[in-house]
Amino acid sequence: MNTVKKVLVLRYSQSGQLNTLTDSFLKPLREDPGVSLHIETIETRKPFPFPWSFFPFLDAFPESYHLKGPELKPLSLTGDEDFDLIVLPYQVWFLAPSQPVTAFLQHPVARKLLAGKPVVTLIACRNMWLMAHEKLKGLLADAGARLLDNVVYVDPGPTLATFFTTPKWVLSGSRKGFWGMPDAGLNDAQIQSARRFGKALVDSLHADREKSTQPLLGGMGAVTVDPRLYFSEKAASRSFHIWGKLLMAAGKPGAPQRVPLLAIYVTFLIVMIITVVPTSILLQTLLRPFMGGWLSKIKTQFEEPSGSSTERSHLYGD
Repeated sequence: MNTVKKVLVLRYSQSGQLNTLTDSFLKPLREDPGVSLHIETIETRKPFPFPWSFFPFLDAFPESYHLKGPELKPLSLTGDEDFDLIVLPYQVWFLAPSQPVTAFLQHPVARKLLAGKPVVTLIACRNMWLMAHEKLKGLLADAGARLLDNVVYVDPGPTLATFFTTPKWVLSGSRKGFWGMPDAGLNDAQIQSARRFGKALVDSLHADREKSTQPLLGGMGAVTVDPRLYFSEKAASRSFHIWGKLLMAAGKPGAPQRVPLLAIYVTFLIVMIITVVPTSILLQTLLRPFMGGWLSKIKTQFEEPSGSSTERSHLYGD
């Protein structure tokens, strides 16, 4: 007799885009009678707004970057449940996992659930996710979980355009592009394509491959890294670390004494985006002939464990 596979899915999405992507990803699992899904929605005691106001948005960065999770509402789980696989979709906030996801991974119940369990992560973001995933891998390792796969979907718009369209979406709630720039966020084709990963997971679960240490979604183009963004992320990471410490020392989230510091920081950040990011990209373009090996190493490192190869993609096309 076949055993029904139990899959835990963790959900937190502000705009709803990540939930839509997750629904597409999970569709094949929902439709398979051999798979039982438990959806756990992560909720904070004090909800984060969407759309954000300007200063509350900036005020979230110190705790986000430094992995200071907020208090959660009670979970429906006790920690004694036994799941065969855990699917963890998450957003990137300031080069870190979103605060609610961080809080869940630090929760005692989550640590019991995750211990020894295989995890598949699913990211939807603008385009800078490398540092966030390193932090998330650390949180999973602390809980004793086994990361088997990582699937990444990024905004397909030009990098320069997304510097404007993403903040507009976050602060207004509207994805609509302007001045000839594309709409913010993932497109419909990307959302629909996530089903193929769900199909592959169903096959892997029925074959008990989640019990191994090998990726379940290898050869399906799960993640493609642009190594040039690594240097921009490292520069921003140093900035977030220092300024985040300064802001947390000034007061708790929402403290009025943070506002002038945030005003200074956002000015600094805009200058950095205008000067450092383009300069970094230009230097990398000029030095590419001498950096090929290093960039290749970065690409390989951050594409693990699932990789960017596509030799199995044809098996799960719609």
